[in-house]
Amino acid sequence: MQDMPKNMTVPDLPLIAEMALVCFHKSVIHGTGGFAKMDIAAGTRVIKYVGEKITKAESLRRCESNNEYIFSLGDESDFDGNVPWNPARFLNHSCDPNCEAEWAGEHLWIIAKRDIRAGEELTFNYGYDLQDYREHPCRCGATGCVGYIVAAEFFEHVKRQNRFASEVRLET
Repeated sequence: MQDMPKNMTVPDLPLIAEMALVCFHKSVIHGTGGFAKMDIAAGTRVIKYVGEKITKAESLRRCESNNEYIFSLGDESDFDGNVPWNPARFLNHSCDPNCEAEWAGEHLWIIAKRDIRAGEELTFNYGYDLQDYREHPCRCGATGCVGYIVAAEFFEHVKRQNRFASEVRLET
């Protein structure tokens, strides 16, 4: 997990957006990221991920248009957070995230998985499947980073593929 550079603090970075517990600034992981404005206790609802509940058919259409802000809600519907009023869409992926997404009733919340320090970048695992995973490199900086944005259930598969690719390169 990468925090802001040690010589910087949250107020040193240009502010992009701000919520009660989160402010959004340039991220060392990727583009814009969300940072804790204060210490956050494990289990806290950090920020609501807002957007539109859509059908699977509409989800497929939007995904084919490169929309990367869609959450699967099950067999019948998905949730699209690609709306301008959703700053939570700027939270970055991590292989060792400090938050997780949770569907509660009709709302999608980003919840703290553990205690989070003020200034720490807020991350969650995007849960991508293995389809075209090599097109989504991960730059989270976590000790156990697998190198690609995939769901934790695929980490071992990706690590095996990475080892195999390294062995093939060494043989040639």
